[in-house]
Amino acid sequence: MNYITNNKYTLLYILSIVLVNIGFIYVPMIPLLGQMFPPMTLIVGLVFILRDFAQREVGHGVLIAMGIGAILSYIMADPFIAIASVVAFGISELVDWAVYTYTKRPLKQRILLSSAIGTPIDSAVFLTMIGFFNPVGFVLMTLGKMIAALIIWWGIKDEK
Repeated sequence: MNYITNNKYTLLYILSIVLVNIGFIYVPMIPLLGQMFPPMTLIVGLVFILRDFAQREVGHGVLIAMGIGAILSYIMADPFIAIASVVAFGISELVDWAVYTYTKRPLKQRILLSSAIGTPIDSAVFLTMIGFFNPVGFVLMTLGKMIAALIIWWGIKDEK
């Protein structure tokens, strides 16, 4: 555990996974375009970016951090939401991890590309598992995540 706590982005990544899952329980949905929209979705975009920074710190150890976040979410959040979130997040984060790992592009490009591929997968799986999938909700949830990713992407300097 000391390995993870000595790496600030990895620790933030784990905490963000847990906080988002708890937030889906306590932060009420808001009506948007005739659909109910979970505002926590905006924070999920940040989690994808934190994963990229955590991977820079701990390499493939980020998969262990992902597992720790999933276990803590299951223990601390509503099991129904936690399971849907963990499954959706696990699938999309593995896709995000693969894109980030294998593209070998500069950091800024990898962050945007991995988020653009991972966030729609996360939205589709999560909404399907909780029984709320519909095209408008899917688009809103994916856009919400990408807005957060785009804000962070915009603020990052180009580097390898």
